[in-house]
Amino acid sequence: MMVHGESPKPWFKENATLIYFLIAQLIAFGAGAASILAYMVKLETRVSIMETRGAEYTVARMSELKERITVLEQKINKNEDSIQRIINEYLKDKPK
Repeated sequence: MMVHGESPKPWFKENATLIYFLIAQLIAFGAGAASILAYMVKLETRVSIMETRGAEYTVARMSELKERITVLEQKINKNEDSIQRIINEYLKDKPK
């Protein structure tokens, strides 16, 4: 304990471990806060990019999917016609 008139040096020497621990904690908390801040900035940047570019990408992707669906529907219709023709040929040739 420091008495009036004593130099603070002996107190620092006696409590050096505590002081180093507190300084290390302060640095750790600062590093953690900086890390969280950097993550938040990175996340906000990603969200901003998705908001600006995402709409164009989504529209293009939906257009591509519509084209693929149209092609698939045409193939389905063609296959249905082929199946119906085969069934008609089979039933026409079959004696009653």
